[in-house]
Amino acid sequence: MRTTVGIIGGGPSGLLLARLLHRAGVDCVVLESRQRAYVERRQRAGILEQSTVDALREAGAAERLDAEGLVHDGIELRWGGGRSHRIDFPSLASGRRVWVYAQTEVVKDLIALRVADGAPLHFGAEVTSVKGVGTDRPVVTYVQEGRTRTLICDYVVGCDGFHGVTRAAVPGAARTTYERTYPYSWLGILADVPPSCDELVYAHSSRGFALHSMRSPDISRLYLQVPNGTDPASWSDEQIWDELDFRFAREGRQLARGPITAKSVLPMRSSVTEPMRFGRLFLAGDAAHIVPPTGAKGLNLAVADVVVLARALIRQRTAGSTDLLDAYSDTCLRRVWRAEHFSWFMTTTLHTDPEQSGFDTRLQISQLERIASSPHAAAELASNYAGLPIS
Repeated sequence: MRTTVGIIGGGPSGLLLARLLHRAGVDCVVLESRQRAYVERRQRAGILEQSTVDALREAGAAERLDAEGLVHDGIELRWGGGRSHRIDFPSLASGRRVWVYAQTEVVKDLIALRVADGAPLHFGAEVTSVKGVGTDRPVVTYVQEGRTRTLICDYVVGCDGFHGVTRAAVPGAARTTYERTYPYSWLGILADVPPSCDELVYAHSSRGFALHSMRSPDISRLYLQVPNGTDPASWSDEQIWDELDFRFAREGRQLARGPITAKSVLPMRSSVTEPMRFGRLFLAGDAAHIVPPTGAKGLNLAVADVVVLARALIRQRTAGSTDLLDAYSDTCLRRVWRAEHFSWFMTTTLHTDPEQSGFDTRLQISQLERIASSPHAAAELASNYAGLPIS
């Protein structure tokens, strides 16, 4: 096959990029290694910042989001066994807010649109190599239904994650990766019970962090900080609910309990690979950067990447100018490092490091007290959480 843009990875970033390019008349092919049923079941992020929602609306992909998504105007911070403070996004972040709408639903919406458009989207297409990215005719080789095929492109975009083929296609001497691994993980659960709160609750406690989120008015999503290497099966349902009650400590109030339908452990790490472009190859999303989920930035960063890239590719096609393509990496990395810092800040402020001293804990409490008492500190948190405009 021959195409202008070959997109490797059929997650939200690859699919959104394909949608934006298709609407602008730029031809592209999406290759996804997994089958459609698997892709539409993958449980991932659930918080969409303002810029992500704006991008989905611009792409004509927000009909179900606008009908079913839960608009949130703030989050609650809890600490000290009873202290709490609400961060009001609209008043602190120039009217910006966030939406609760699962990544799986975003993917379903984008797949349905691409199929309806009759545009090339190949599932079960496992990419084995990306070559010639330093030339003007990169070649992608993939295997589908037992047959080896090739896709010749003008540009290749890697939306295939940290362990994908595209990141490895950049010569080691041409890229630098900065990483940090945290000494704890999240035990996440899905429960068939209405949320016990109207907005997300981030809790700091003497026994570690906890987060109360939701997927819908009837399904709760909750997380507990646990040691690295934890087996989710080692926690009984009763233990999980008891520990959540302790960490969310509110006098006279307990969480509503219900059947736990899924348990998983999520490691916490940060990673940035620079640059995000090599020749005709562009990296986006997890292929270029990973953030701990505390700041709800992973999916939103990936969307920002492909919005910037779509504008650049469309400009090259319509005006013949490569200025935005040449600036792609620098443009994205400014936002990436801001999000990395914010995610690090939220993570280290709210989690209890197994090695930390009482001094470190007091610093965390002092920071939370400052957010509660300083409009400037609260506005900084709100602006980063609700998301900066994509420029």
